[in-house]
Amino acid sequence: MHEGLLTVATILVVDDDPIIIRLLSHALGKHGHRVVGALQSQEARRHLATMPIDLVILDLAMPEVDGLTLLRQLRADPAHRTLPVVMLTASGQDQDRIAARAEGADAFLTKPASSWELGEVVGQLLEQAS
Repeated sequence: MHEGLLTVATILVVDDDPIIIRLLSHALGKHGHRVVGALQSQEARRHLATMPIDLVILDLAMPEVDGLTLLRQLRADPAHRTLPVVMLTASGQDQDRIAARAEGADAFLTKPASSWELGEVVGQLLEQAS
């Protein structure tokens, strides 16, 4: 993201922990972004079907449908094939990073990601997508 240039976006945060959604909403809100939260994949798909989403931040480990499965579903859907996706997880395992990239994740961050790092990654992906 260029200095002084602000790309405002609607970001969908999918995480089964409401505290993480609140923290990310606060951090991304400082950059002027609107955050929509989803605690599970079904809720995330509903948001994706009913509103324009510019970027998704997706937790890897979730009950029911995990983040890799949801990412696979997004990449299979022509409407969301190119939607920027950041995988965010407490796992820093290389195999998780490799699997996320193989499924089409655009970036991979390990919890707790700093507000600065999150802002940089989101800004770069939004800039590339525009």
